[in-house]
Amino acid sequence: SGKPFYAIIHRVTGSLIIDFEPVKPHEVPMTAAGALQSYKLAAKAITRLQALPGGSMERLCDTMVQEVFELTGYDRVMIYKFHDDDHGEVSTEITKPGLEPYVGLHYPATDIPQAARFLFMKNKVRMICDCRANHVKVVQDENLSFDLTLCGSTLRAPHSCHLQYMENMNSIASLVMSVVVNEGNEDGPDSSSVPDKRKTLWGLVVCHNTSPRFVPFPLRYACEFLAQVFAIYVNKEFELENQMLEKNILRTQTLLCDLLLRDAPLGIVSQSPNVMDPVKCDGAVLLYKNTKYRLGLTPSDFQIRDIVSWLDEYHRDSTGLSTDSLYDAGFPGALSLCDAVCGMVAVRITERDWLFWFRSHTAAEIQWGGAKHEPGETDDGRKMHPRSSFKAFLEVVKTRSLPWKDFEMDAIHSLQLILRNAFKESEGRDSESREIHARLHDLQIDGVREIEAVTSEMVRLIETASVPIFAVDVDGLVNGWNTKIADLTGLCVDKAIGWHFLALVEDSSADTVSKMLELALQGKEEQNVQFEIKTHGQTSESGPITLIVNACASRDVKENVVGVCFIAQDITTQKIMMDKFTRIEGDYRTIVQNPNPLIPPIFGTDEF
Repeated sequence: SGKPFYAIIHRVTGSLIIDFEPVKPHEVPMTAAGALQSYKLAAKAITRLQALPGGSMERLCDTMVQEVFELTGYDRVMIYKFHDDDHGEVSTEITKPGLEPYVGLHYPATDIPQAARFLFMKNKVRMICDCRANHVKVVQDENLSFDLTLCGSTLRAPHSCHLQYMENMNSIASLVMSVVVNEGNEDGPDSSSVPDKRKTLWGLVVCHNTSPRFVPFPLRYACEFLAQVFAIYVNKEFELENQMLEKNILRTQTLLCDLLLRDAPLGIVSQSPNVMDPVKCDGAVLLYKNTKYRLGLTPSDFQIRDIVSWLDEYHRDSTGLSTDSLYDAGFPGALSLCDAVCGMVAVRITERDWLFWFRSHTAAEIQWGGAKHEPGETDDGRKMHPRSSFKAFLEVVKTRSLPWKDFEMDAIHSLQLILRNAFKESEGRDSESREIHARLHDLQIDGVREIEAVTSEMVRLIETASVPIFAVDVDGLVNGWNTKIADLTGLCVDKAIGWHFLALVEDSSADTVSKMLELALQGKEEQNVQFEIKTHGQTSESGPITLIVNACASRDVKENVVGVCFIAQDITTQKIMMDKFTRIEGDYRTIVQNPNPLIPPIFGTDEF
């Protein structure tokens, strides 16, 4: 015909298929540059993606839709992200003025059937120019020995169900780019060394137009290249997230080691850090020896009892249970718990001891785009039905928490093993302790009897001692007074007990006794301290008693000074004799040294 065409080639089983797409007159200069022109078209957008700092998936997606919006000129550009349960969400969007926003809306998994997702994995870019256009019948050559599949053809007409779907959404034209990432998020999505089975459809970059729109092949090819680069940066964001998870794992391991160093098991709930630190949760409960130790937001005692009974009945053979929805797990009392907790991890430590972590509901207010996603709902592979309503409605979800991460479950299982060993050791120590206490009790009875016998003997010896012995407490009040000191002072035991000791000594000795008592209460024991003590009754006529005393600090089992015991020696007679001798010696010296001539000569010699 002489008209230029784009020859778009793709391979199918045993053959090549070529789509011939007409080149419009204004596109002729573009065709000469070929693929290079496509790269130039995407270069500006790719440069902006490369310039973005890492750490924000939201910023990356916002930039992507802005660049595609400017590059393609569609009325609406959005990123449609798939969730773990396969339902989709419009996470980012940019539109021309006057269009109803879709951002934040969720759509059930059946809106994009698995067959369509498979094709998106194969064909990275899919364009529908006009959903109202008439279809052209494809005639297969009779000489072709096998049925031809046009799954990879750019000119293939869409399924009638999808066309009706677009009509219902008031979207006449569309351009969809696949965002394919690696399941392990280890390499870029364009890595040829990674087989297809390790890749997953993360989401779609979707362009809608309210009127027919055709995008030439070079621009579509540029969009495909841009989507591949975008997928690489999505992978990088996942890698950054994985690095954070690895840091969390190291932090968790450190915390677990810290838990090992404390007094298990109660230390894990009574000290800091505790069992809530390795795992992101709203509350935790340790059920140990029929006693519940709580942290944070937890069910009531009756509800915990019901949970344990349910676990014993339905999960008897397992070592625990983890779920983000007790309701979906089949717990009968789940609905009564939903205001507090929805997710739970329970691990069995011993036959009767449990450790629980709880998470409250995500308080998710999910805006559904006209149809709600039901868990477990699958598309009908035999027949597809277009949806007629896209009016948003609100669903408040209160039966599900955030899912438990793999690294959190690893930490929980590690802690479970640690606690099992700790509980066994604790039970062993308790058993040994009970046995030791029983033996000590028997020994204690014998020991008390021996102590009583020794004490009685000591009291008897003190009472009958031939030297004065008396004692005071920390306040200086007399609390011991043996028979000898009572005889010397004329003050019987009953009257002496309770007196302040300084009131019993002579005023001339008060300072000496006060200093000795103060030092003794500090643990500094003085010896050979001489002082005089008052006499009472009939003995008072003979004057005070002179004592030489050794002070001994009395201590309790903790070595604290609780009083002072005085062991004395009565030197009253010796002191009287010394006083007389001193007086006689003084008189003698006075006579001998007196120069009075009336006194005759006096002299003395020694034995030699």
